[in-house]
Parts: sequence; structure tokens; C-alpha cells
Amino acid sequence: MSTGPVPTLDPGVSAPAEAVAPLVRGIDVLRVLTDAGGTLSLSELARATGLARSTVDRICATLAHMGCLRLDGRDATLAPPMMAVGNAYLGALRLPALLGPRAERLADELDESVSLAVPDADGIRFIHQATRRRAMSLSFRIGDLLPAERTAPGPLFAGAWDEDLWEQWRARRAADPEDRAFPAVPPRQEAEKEPFEERVARAGAAGWALDDQLIEPGLVALAVPVRGPEGDVACVVSVVSHTSRHTAASLREAMLGRLRDAVTEMEETLRGPVPDAPAPTGPDATGPDATGPDAAWAAEAKQRLGRDFVESLARGLAVLTAFGPGRAELNLTGIAAATGLARATARRALITLEHLGYVASRGRGFRLTPRVLALGFPPLSHLTLAEIATPHMRALSAELHDSVSLTVLDGDDIRYTARVATSRVMSVNISVGTRFPAFATSMGRVLLAGLAPAERAAFLARADLAPLTPRTVTGADRLGALLDDVRHQGHALVDGELEEGLRSVAVPVRDLAGQVVAAVNVATHSSRRELARVTDEVLPALLATASRIEADLHVAGRFARIPAA
Repeated sequence: MSTGPVPTLDPGVSAPAEAVAPLVRGIDVLRVLTDAGGTLSLSELARATGLARSTVDRICATLAHMGCLRLDGRDATLAPPMMAVGNAYLGALRLPALLGPRAERLADELDESVSLAVPDADGIRFIHQATRRRAMSLSFRIGDLLPAERTAPGPLFAGAWDEDLWEQWRARRAADPEDRAFPAVPPRQEAEKEPFEERVARAGAAGWALDDQLIEPGLVALAVPVRGPEGDVACVVSVVSHTSRHTAASLREAMLGRLRDAVTEMEETLRGPVPDAPAPTGPDATGPDATGPDAAWAAEAKQRLGRDFVESLARGLAVLTAFGPGRAELNLTGIAAATGLARATARRALITLEHLGYVASRGRGFRLTPRVLALGFPPLSHLTLAEIATPHMRALSAELHDSVSLTVLDGDDIRYTARVATSRVMSVNISVGTRFPAFATSMGRVLLAGLAPAERAAFLARADLAPLTPRTVTGADRLGALLDDVRHQGHALVDGELEEGLRSVAVPVRDLAGQVVAAVNVATHSSRRELARVTDEVLPALLATASRIEADLHVAGRFARIPAA
């Protein structure tokens, strides 16, 4: 057992006697990795946490075995399955699912970024982002923590603070006057022009609050609270703009009425019947495919890997992922049943997590806190599909010694968004951004086969199907029948239709809704593999890779929008 230090939520508060030290250390590694943007070398992790390098190695080996982290040489990088912990909180909270669609519509209506935030002690934490893509656009991520006094939502939440929380805020300001503890915001450059207490009083009286370039020069925001059925503030919705488009005053004048209308709709949604939430399946379900494996899986991993597997860390993450839709509050018996842990083991994990601020208790019930989002969610929520897919593509390329590519449909063409090339004298030389006619490529046919019937018919009616080689299949009828076969078979095999000697097989990548959003393929020269070998050797490995990409995409895309590139 490591004898490294046991970090605590507050240096002045000692850990309870029953706190599980390896779990505390594992959580600290995850927190430091998150604050660093998702990647650090193992040596840097040891320095930042104050833990022994051997302890960091064991923690990272455990997280890698669970799929939550990738070890690449000396670096540790957070991986999408880690988002299952944040998904558990967001699913239990229900606000992103209930109010997120209205926030998206509001962003479209206003042509400005819209955020949903909840309080986290004396800060605010984002739970939903509907951003506009501009040269100057909002860069905050789901899970980012901001100091309350430098935001528009902060004064609206602070109106409910008790004296203990105000004292905590004053102590934090005195200890960290430049806000260095908040990686999501630039350091504070100067004192506020108006005391925060006065902003809080004015926001309480007005029912709205402004951020006039408190985060950084140029950024302005307007916020209005969304109240739950009991009248308490469930969250705050903000419209965020830039001074090139609005001053703080003009933003309030132009947007306050429309924002209040949207808030009224949100509050009606919260007062209405809440639909039953299905139990999570796949990557977010408790079990070996989730961030928090069940007790049997953790015990088996411990037996197989020995001291390199930190079983108590796996158990602690299992407790966090026991929550979710329909399971916002659980008692000790429910957590033990969901995880397969003994009650005494689950209790010690809960004591540890509550001490660290990731779980809150009320009577005999336990709930996750917004701080759970600090465990990997912010950097992972900004991953693109290409970034999610690339590690799996590298592994496939290394296995097959052939090039692997990812594309999306762009008009009547495919566009390469990720690629892992192999080193050969004669290899397929294509760069990211390259476009080819979709109809003559394996990935294009997979993507076309995934279109709705009307969209596919429109493509066949308008597309230029001129042959590119003597082998190219042309004619709308022939191609339409071929696309039907691809849709039925789940893959496309193209031999010399784009270029003589180029042989490729492709399969779809589907999102959480089952829609084909991309295609991944393996391309080779015809002299390397016969067609039968492509089907027998390459296709099974390619299907397995696509399945791993989809598993990561489904976890990452449950509450975050994943762009293709």
C-alpha cells in the first residue's frame, strides 16, 4: 500500500477515519488530469498530486484497465468512458434532458450562445452548452467551474447562500485573489468595479443579472433563474455574447423579454409530468463496460492483475455510476444492490466521496453533486468524433498493417476527417480533408446506404455517376440496388472502382440514436490481399473497431454534442 499523502477537499478538514485512502488518491489523479486538459505525463502527475510515482502508476494502470484512461508512452490521457461518471450525475439531475432542447432552440432563435448552470458551493458549474460557431465564440465546456462573482448566474445563486457559504467565499477570495484555482477562466486582472454583495442584492430584486466583461474583456452575458415546482432555483439560463455584437446594456434590452419567455416554458416543463426514464444500457450501465464496474468484475480484475489493480478505486467509481435517470437518490441498500458491493464496503466509499464533496447525504439518502463533473467531463466533452476514433484506428492499423480512415458525407462527396496511414513503399496516400465522389467509394456507399430513402433517392437523381475506372458501378438503378445490399449487409466492399488496384472495405459508425454519422474503412492494394481475405481477415477486425468507436461515441454523446471533425 502506498504511503503517499491523502488529499482532502479542504486542507483544514481532516479525512474521516473510515475514508478509503486509495480511492481519495485515485480521485485526486483524475481531478489533476482534468484541470490539466486531459493529458499529463506520469511524472507530472506525480509532482502535481504529491503522490509517489509507483502510486500514480498503479492508479493509471487501473483506470486504463477500466477504459477510462489511455497510456501512451509516458503520457496518461483521459478516455471517453470516463464520462460515464458525469453522465450519471446529468442523468440523475434530468435538467439537461428536460431543458436542453429548449436551450438549443433559444440559441437558434437568438443566434447567441446559451448556457445552463447550477451552483457548486461558491462557484457555478455548466450542465449544458448550446454554442454558436464563430471566430469569437464561447469556449466554456459542460462541467467547467467558474467563480460565482465573475459570472451572470453567480449573483442569482448567491441570493440563497447562508453565512457559512459567504464565509467560504470570502476565505477563497482571500487565499486565491487571482482565481488561479479555476482553470476554465483567465486569471483575475483587477478588482470588481462593484462589490459582489451589491450585485447579489440587485439581482435578487430584479430577477436577472449581467456579466459585463467580468470573465474576460469582450464577453457579456445575461442570466435569468429557472425555478422548480417548489419555487427554488433549479438552474440559471444565460445568453452569452461579445461586445462586437452587444454591450451589456443592449444585450439586456434586446434579449431579456425573449429569455424570460423561454424560462417560462422551461418552468412549465419542470412542473409537468416527468416521463419515466429507461434504465441505462451499454456503456453507461453498471458493469464491466462502464466506468464503474460491479463488484464481481472488480474482484476478477484484482485477482488477475494483482497489486497493480486498485480495487477500491474501481469500487468508488462503481458507486458514482450507480446513480442515473430514475435513480437520483439512493440509500445504502440500493447502492449496495446496484453495485454488488457489501454494505460495509459501499458505506466506506460513500463516506469517502461525501468527504471529497462528490456525494451529498440527506437523511438516509445520497445524491451526486455537480462536483462529479470535475472528474474528466470538461476536456472530454469537447472531443470530436475524429479524436474519439483515432486511438481505435491506430490500433487497427497496427494490427493489420494497412491504412485506416474515417469519413463523413459532405454533399455528394465523402470528406476524410481522420486517417492513420501505414508505412510502405506502395501505400494509399490520402490526407485529412480530401474529398472523393461518394458513389465510387466503400465509405461513401456505407454513408449513402444510411440515408433516409427520400434523401438517397434525391442523391441518385442528381449525382454525376460518371465512371472513374472501367470497374466503377454506374447507373442509378444499379447503384440503388447495391446500396440496398450494403444497408442489409452492414458493410461495403469496393475493388478498383475509385482507382485501379485500390481495394477497400468500410462499415458504418452510428450515434446513440442509431443514425449513421460516419464510416470507417481499411484500404489496401489488391496485390496484398485477395478479396476473400479482405472479407475473412479485415472485415471482422474492422467491425470490432467500429463497435469500440461507437461505444465511446455513445458515452461521450449522451449529453455533449460531438462534431465530426
